[in-house]
Amino acid sequence: MPQHPRSDRGGAATRTRILEAAERVVRERGLARATTKEIARAAGCSEAALYKHYKDKADLVIAMIMTIVSRPGALCRHLAELPARAETQSLEEMVTGLARCAIGDYTQAMGVCSAMFAEPELLDQYRRRLIELGVGPRIPLREFADFLRAEQAAGRVNRNADPDAASALLLGACFYRAFLDSLLGDGAEDVPEFIRTTVGGLLPMLAPAPQPSVLPAGQRCATA
Repeated sequence: MPQHPRSDRGGAATRTRILEAAERVVRERGLARATTKEIARAAGCSEAALYKHYKDKADLVIAMIMTIVSRPGALCRHLAELPARAETQSLEEMVTGLARCAIGDYTQAMGVCSAMFAEPELLDQYRRRLIELGVGPRIPLREFADFLRAEQAAGRVNRNADPDAASALLLGACFYRAFLDSLLGDGAEDVPEFIRTTVGGLLPMLAPAPQPSVLPAGQRCATA
């Protein structure tokens, strides 16, 4: 009986070792030259052992990206924590933190995702696998928009705001910033200012409309 837990732990350790090796090889050699044989060699296992855990290169690439976006402080974790944060943080604090996480995740994943456009077959496999798993870059857009809708219902976001547009404006801007930084290789030091100005431009459309002031009864009579 004890063999099974040990076997499970061993399998998880092997998967982690393969993923770490894949990230390292892709970073050093690029996605096109990061063959499963090279990754297996870097992980200290056989290519057959790699295929026991990942059915093909697309499966491995998705696992790499999912690992990046599920780390502590990552975008998907931050999104999941937003409802709890709404009880103690201002809207500005929440949106600022979300933008910071988004730029970090997009920057880390940019190299792998961009390289797939040079491998049409791998890109097609990747797209089909995203559909099968029900994951992908559209999920954060939907989750942030859903959060904003819940905040509208609670009266903490302007009821006239468009949650889908606000989500696309924020995360789209973060994605573009990550793309530029990855392409040009500079500008990271300006990210805090970029976040400040981007969030500052978005907040006015999200802030609840001020409630009309109600005059005391006596004053209402005096002015009637």
